[in-house]
Amino acid sequence: MKILRISLVAAALAGAATFAAPVWAHAFLDHAAPSVGSTSQGAPGELTLNFTQNIVPAFSGVSMTSASGGAIPLGKARVDSSDPATLHVSIGHKLTPGTYFVHWHVVSVDTHHTSGSYKFTIAP
Repeated sequence: MKILRISLVAAALAGAATFAAPVWAHAFLDHAAPSVGSTSQGAPGELTLNFTQNIVPAFSGVSMTSASGGAIPLGKARVDSSDPATLHVSIGHKLTPGTYFVHWHVVSVDTHHTSGSYKFTIAP
């Protein structure tokens, strides 16, 4: 009887945690292309950022700088029509070898704002 009671309490707690998780959900960067911290041989023509939750495009954006701090021209961030948790941003010109920093800010569909940055490198 005691084992059954413990099992029921554990199941109830697990169920409560499952339902409570979305209340605290925020859109965080899950993965990106170019990948976070990666080194690639070629220059990308686009950034793709995948988040953990659907995002609101009107309140979300991306900027990029070179290692020296110079702004890299980007197109307007757009949400993927088949995956509203993914942002695509075209890069305005051909990148040269070096390190680049991607800065993002998004508002998720639950209205929470998150932001962050990561770097990637293009090999010579």
